[in-house]
Amino acid sequence: MSTSTPSSATAGRGRLGWLLTLVGILFVLAALPLVWGGVQLVSLGGSWYYLLAGLGVALSGILIAARRIAGIWLYALVFLATVVWALWESGLDFWPLVPRLVAPAVLALVAALIAPLFPAAPRSKALPFAAAAVLVLGLAATGFYAFQPHGVTRTNFQAAAGAAPSAVTTASGNDWAAYGRTPAGTRYAPFAEITPENAKDLEVAWTFRTGTPPAKGAQDQNTPLLVGNTLYTCSSTNIINALDATTGEKKWTYDPQAKSPLWQRCRGVSYYDASAAPAQAATGAAASVPMATVPLGSTDSAQAPAAPAPAAPVAAVCPKRIVMTTIDARLIEIDAETGEPCADFGTNGIVDLKQGMGEVKDGFYFQTSAPTVMRDLVMVGGWVWDSVEVGEPSGAVRAFNARTGELVWAWDLGNPAITKLPPPGESYTRGTPNVWSTPAYDDALGLVYLPTGNATPDFWGGHRSKAAEEYSASVVALDIATGRERWKFQTAHHDIWDYDVPAQPSLYDVPDGKGGTVPALIQVTKRGQIFMLDRRDGTPIAEVQEKPVPQGTEEGDFTAPTQPYSVGMPAIGTEPFTEARMWGATPYDQLYCRIEFKKMRYDGEFTPPRLDRSLIYPGYYGGMNWGSASVDEGRGLLIVNDIRMPQFVQLIPRENVDTYGPSAAHDGLSKQLGTPYGVIKAGFFSPLNVPCHQPPYGTISAIDLASRQLVWQVPAGTLQDTGPTNPVTGGLIKTGLQIPIGMPSLGGPMTTAGGVTFYAGTQDYYLRAIDTTTGEELWKGRLPVGAQATPMSYVGADGRQYVVISAGGARLSPDVGDYVIAYALPKK
Repeated sequence: MSTSTPSSATAGRGRLGWLLTLVGILFVLAALPLVWGGVQLVSLGGSWYYLLAGLGVALSGILIAARRIAGIWLYALVFLATVVWALWESGLDFWPLVPRLVAPAVLALVAALIAPLFPAAPRSKALPFAAAAVLVLGLAATGFYAFQPHGVTRTNFQAAAGAAPSAVTTASGNDWAAYGRTPAGTRYAPFAEITPENAKDLEVAWTFRTGTPPAKGAQDQNTPLLVGNTLYTCSSTNIINALDATTGEKKWTYDPQAKSPLWQRCRGVSYYDASAAPAQAATGAAASVPMATVPLGSTDSAQAPAAPAPAAPVAAVCPKRIVMTTIDARLIEIDAETGEPCADFGTNGIVDLKQGMGEVKDGFYFQTSAPTVMRDLVMVGGWVWDSVEVGEPSGAVRAFNARTGELVWAWDLGNPAITKLPPPGESYTRGTPNVWSTPAYDDALGLVYLPTGNATPDFWGGHRSKAAEEYSASVVALDIATGRERWKFQTAHHDIWDYDVPAQPSLYDVPDGKGGTVPALIQVTKRGQIFMLDRRDGTPIAEVQEKPVPQGTEEGDFTAPTQPYSVGMPAIGTEPFTEARMWGATPYDQLYCRIEFKKMRYDGEFTPPRLDRSLIYPGYYGGMNWGSASVDEGRGLLIVNDIRMPQFVQLIPRENVDTYGPSAAHDGLSKQLGTPYGVIKAGFFSPLNVPCHQPPYGTISAIDLASRQLVWQVPAGTLQDTGPTNPVTGGLIKTGLQIPIGMPSLGGPMTTAGGVTFYAGTQDYYLRAIDTTTGEELWKGRLPVGAQATPMSYVGADGRQYVVISAGGARLSPDVGDYVIAYALPKK
């Protein structure tokens, strides 16, 4: 009788049996969260895939641990079913497929590699190794395509014949003398030295360090101003530096010693030429009631005596002036040449903006945006601390004589009878919608256009006045000379979602289809809706429809039956959410996001806040935000960047509010004192701090203002300087990967006559040059820290075109700085 000896292959399989056991256990462990989460998702009425796939993976793991090759075949069936499900649910879109297929493909690769180790495995290894090779190639291709932009839209663009900028949008000379360069707010630089062909050659021309990086709670959002050959920058605490625009050398610094307990911002300063003859609108200011000025630190419970108006401006005092507001609510004018306060303005150069406002608690009212200088007037609105309480400081808008600081007119939307200071012992109407962003104006029409917020608190409206209902989330046109209302247009009715109009309007004359033009106002919104109005009377140029929206709030409030939709213009980033659009870096956080989505109430954009959690999208960050849009005036293209970050909102009964801690400025608790409910609100993220919906999370888009069609859209920015949260330190784990997933973006774009758009408000640390007509990236310059400001451009004394960006740190980034950086082409 002979005894058979096991072959070497069989012996080898026996020796590696422990590996099969280990892999089987790993498969079971990988499956358990899918089973557990799948049960929850099915109980909520969601997809059955995760439960069924989890059970399949768990059973295959048990079989593999038992050294039965049936476990490999079972997992192969699970993987093939996963591929079919992923394609059925997501199509061929790249990013939605990644969490659905990458992890299952890795497990399939492991299964293919261990298949030859089973005792009953065929002697030939061709099939499992071929499968492994295909999977490796697929994973490698996925890695490659992750570094390519996806979700890109491009169409052929040809500028409309006869499209030309109107007088309101054209500025002669080199100055960038207003926040949007001109009163029209188009952020268009009519310089063409930098082109799509040579933008790749841009280099740093100079760098200036301000010495005042943003502290905790502060953000650098400054767009510098240029007058002559001097560049003016402001820090988050309103420190002004005047720089030589060609060399970056400092000329002078002015520190107003401004302080605020939160939300320190300075988006820009303004310029006024007092050496010119007074404009007609301001010559009447001498007969107006002077704005009383009081020393810093005093209260305005009693009106101070009005100072007599000077007989005439003194030409020798501050002929050219920088006009600024501060985070402690002062209006200041300083000499543009020396940085010294203008003694003939207010009291030693200062007007106290808290006058007439009644009680102003510390940090509850100040200015974040640049004042509006028009004719011989300086107009200001104000920011209030959202959602803390009813009756916060008024949203009144005021215009002051730019030479003297006297109050010329006030627009109190709650009491139009108040046209200057309120009566003694009274204040401007409290709790009215405010104007915290930047207006635009048309001097020829004599109109200034105000983007309004809503009345606080933001997420409860049962207490609001008739005026608040009429003016919240609107564009309001006022007469420049008198401050009286000429027309208004509302972008969201009974706004209980914080859908403020956050951006400066853009004024541009659009083709009328008959060989002429129509004076248009283009207003971008947090909703992703873009409204195009006739700026003469506010009637829509592009069609607007009132559409029914979800109803039902808690007792004491109501919802508007319809909301306005700008169907005549493209909407950006407004596709409704579904469970299938939930995302994650892995199947596990995608499953988590699906479960949380199904737990929340979501009926679309206008899902009303209630006691259960509701999802709002685009949400209170936007859509489009304060960075505003840019118009390439020569090509008739509107350039916008958007944020795609939903939030959840939940009303909290008054008796439970204090258990949630203090009020926060945005995310977190808002106490909404004076109403029946506080509110908890936050971004919708997975435990890895990854957004719960599929990319992109921010894009840059171009819209043809003649055809009103989307020309191109590209994702904004990469993952290089961001990533998941470190569970130990709570900080970010930077990926270092230039994966163009498209990140939330702040700041705004700037266009040039050369056909190049510049943008820097991404989460990665770059200033980018983009082809305005195609959206293709031409160049990117690495910044020392991120930026959330809008770039600007001018021609220096040496004849070169400069592009300047203020880089103080991206939103939510731990890296902050104090940089002002100028780029230019190499010297010839």
